[in-house]
Amino acid sequence: MDNNKAVVIKKMIERTGENLKKNNMMFFYAEKASDVPDIVKSLIKKGDVITNGGTMTMSECGLKDLLSSPDYNYLDRSKMTPEEVAELYIKAFSADVYISSSNAITEDGVLYNVDGNSNRIAAIAFGPKSVIIIAGYNKIVRNLEEAEVRVKTTAAPPNCIRLDCATYCKETGHCVSLSNPDRQIYDGCSGDGRICCNYLISAQQRHKDRIKVIIVGEELGF
Repeated sequence: MDNNKAVVIKKMIERTGENLKKNNMMFFYAEKASDVPDIVKSLIKKGDVITNGGTMTMSECGLKDLLSSPDYNYLDRSKMTPEEVAELYIKAFSADVYISSSNAITEDGVLYNVDGNSNRIAAIAFGPKSVIIIAGYNKIVRNLEEAEVRVKTTAAPPNCIRLDCATYCKETGHCVSLSNPDRQIYDGCSGDGRICCNYLISAQQRHKDRIKVIIVGEELGF
């Protein structure tokens, strides 16, 4: 990356991080994805029950090796049957640590997340004792309006392709609700495959430091 661009990006990350702290969330900066496991290790302890939401970012950071250590009780959804995963969604509420990414983070320190099953946004909002959010700098946006656009244009289409969801954005590569001024929902995104079902805005937190946010100086995830 060009050094001048890198300086600008780091300043944006630091500005966002300061506002996350003002909103009672902990903030950590990782220069590279490979730096993330050491930060996560400092935030968990032996014997912790740990699980995660669906996140491409977590795998890009190479966290599986750390979490698979016998030091932790890692509930790995990738090794479970659909029935077991459904049970895990409930068990996640009593986990010690929940790891996820965020669909967008505003520069004023607010997390914006959208889900289909909504197990991820439910766990971020309530239940697990500690929530660790890992996000590349590409998830940072100026405000909630940009966060909504980011989800519909950048996050949802590739996720629908990855998950093989029958949606308009999977077929066309863009969200039908952004192509009209009224944000109407058309038949192409009104079926069971829809992943933009419930929306969570995490602003100032009542439980200080429960949510920890690691922002990485690299592009990660969708």
